[in-house]
Amino acid sequence: MANRIMLNQTSYHGAGAISEIVSEAKSHGFKKAFVCSDPDLIKFNVTTKVTELLDKEGLAYEVYSDIKANPTIENVQHGVQAYKKAGADYIIAIGGGSSMDTSKAIGIIVANPEFEDVRSLEGVAPTKNPCVPIIAVPTTAGTAAEVTINYVITDVERKRKFVCVDPHDMPIVAVVDPDMMASMPKGLTASTGMDALTHAIEGYTTKAAWEMTDMFHIKAIEIIGKSLRGAVANTKEGRDGMALGQYIAGMGFSNVGLGIAHSMAHTLGAVYDTPHGVACAMMLPIVMEYNASCTGEKYREIARALGVAGVDAMSQEEYRKAAVDAVRKLSEDVGIPAKLTALKEEDLQFLAESAYADACRPGNPKDTSVEDLKELFRKVM
Repeated sequence: MANRIMLNQTSYHGAGAISEIVSEAKSHGFKKAFVCSDPDLIKFNVTTKVTELLDKEGLAYEVYSDIKANPTIENVQHGVQAYKKAGADYIIAIGGGSSMDTSKAIGIIVANPEFEDVRSLEGVAPTKNPCVPIIAVPTTAGTAAEVTINYVITDVERKRKFVCVDPHDMPIVAVVDPDMMASMPKGLTASTGMDALTHAIEGYTTKAAWEMTDMFHIKAIEIIGKSLRGAVANTKEGRDGMALGQYIAGMGFSNVGLGIAHSMAHTLGAVYDTPHGVACAMMLPIVMEYNASCTGEKYREIARALGVAGVDAMSQEEYRKAAVDAVRKLSEDVGIPAKLTALKEEDLQFLAESAYADACRPGNPKDTSVEDLKELFRKVM
């Protein structure tokens, strides 16, 4: 089977890159933007950095902000109605994964109305048309939703998140401007950064990994390992590094999938509303230990990329432990808790069954079971 790589048509990187939004809108002949951004970004005038550019050029837009941190079916349904009412012809998604994922789902349903039941998009939906054109402007360094073919929606009624994988949902333009990320608080910087590291490590070790995606992932691990502590301290170098590292990780994992750290994180988010990056950070070292026997020599390269010295002199057991320890230390240094106090023994069966049903689970390098997942969840109690 052929390996496939899908990326944005165009991406811009660097401070001030948001100025390119205007030229892209004009060159495509777009008439009116549907600006999707979450309420906090609007409140703290982050969204304004983009809308002021549109105002200056006389470009029409309407803002949609009915978006939650873990976007719901209802958020998407309201967004589809609002998009149609606005008479827009493209979307500008400003924010983290929540804004991006909501935008993708809205764009897919508008272009493929036969999928108006949001649940019908779970997994690999057989949509026929590319979604409404999206210009994606990330404000967090973590999800890489601006360059992936994935989005995640929360089904509140069923207490689960579902992953949608659709080549038709990728934004046509990504604008990765570190200045848009400078106002992120420390906790959000830490959690989204650990999400990015989880993308890179799971993408590097997933069953579908191959040489090209390995190149992306190992470089992303290196950049994130060097940059995340600085980003949390709000240094320019750290912010710039994380903006790039998370995007490179997205270039890889979007094309080869993830593993059970994400399956389990999705479930924790749906049941306890745990921030996605925090859940990923908690699960990643535990899952790495579980997967170690199925990863060949890759943990040596993970350890090396994370700055561990002397890995070539280590035994396989030593460098595998060193890789896990380096991940744990980074998570601890940026303030991520190791335990989830909300987790209850009586929830384990539901959590494990939900994680097993998650679309990321089949890509895990080690085959797993519901019972295995229960034991892994128990380790964060």
